[in-house]
Amino acid sequence: MTTQQPRVARVYLTRINPWSVAKAAFTLAIALAIIIVIAMTLLWIVLAISGVFGAVAHNVNQVVGNATTTFDFTSVIAYTRVLGVTLVICSVEIVAFTGLAGLFAVMYNATVSFTGGVEIEMSDS
Repeated sequence: MTTQQPRVARVYLTRINPWSVAKAAFTLAIALAIIIVIAMTLLWIVLAISGVFGAVAHNVNQVVGNATTTFDFTSVIAYTRVLGVTLVICSVEIVAFTGLAGLFAVMYNATVSFTGGVEIEMSDS
């Protein structure tokens, strides 16, 4: 009885559809933005519960404030403000990630004529 060797096929990736890459990148960027917002929320909650914001606000008032005026550090790091900044950053990340992924697909298609593409080896084992 002879054992069959697994068949091996070498294929080359010679074209990538930029629209498909952009759609996949958009989906991944949305997922990353959700993860960033959740992580920011959890970090903000932990810092608020542990009293870090109060300690920092006290130190900032000692350095910046004087007898008549104080700097309201807690309004600067309020959850709504931090969440707003995070959402703006996530929006920029989504647009940049999607645009750059599509651009890289176009660049790959432009350079595949002299690089030969990416070799992929597939087998049935």
